[in-house]
Amino acid sequence: MIAAKPVDLRAKLKEYLDNAFNGEPVIVSRKNNRNVVIVSEHEYNELVKAKKNAEYLAKIDESIENHKRGDTISFTMEELREMEAEDWTPTEKVLEFERKYGIRRNEDTTR
Repeated sequence: MIAAKPVDLRAKLKEYLDNAFNGEPVIVSRKNNRNVVIVSEHEYNELVKAKKNAEYLAKIDESIENHKRGDTISFTMEELREMEAEDWTPTEKVLEFERKYGIRRNEDTTR
């Protein structure tokens, strides 16, 4: 990683941008530790992708823990097909699950 001061960045902007594009991040030091890092678009996209993957994996881990605790609800294929109907209303099974876990239903969003 290359460190630069704002004055140096202004003087050698093309050089620093080329460095970032070639895989060498550039950290720009600013007052009050308000530093920024310049990276290539490819590197930025990889960082965003890694963050999304980590969030997704955390959700999977949470789901696994919920399953281990029994904090889940299961449906048969027939029950799932019934839920597709326009006039479907929550069954006692669904309502009990919602009561158990403090889920509040907004009647406008049941569909």
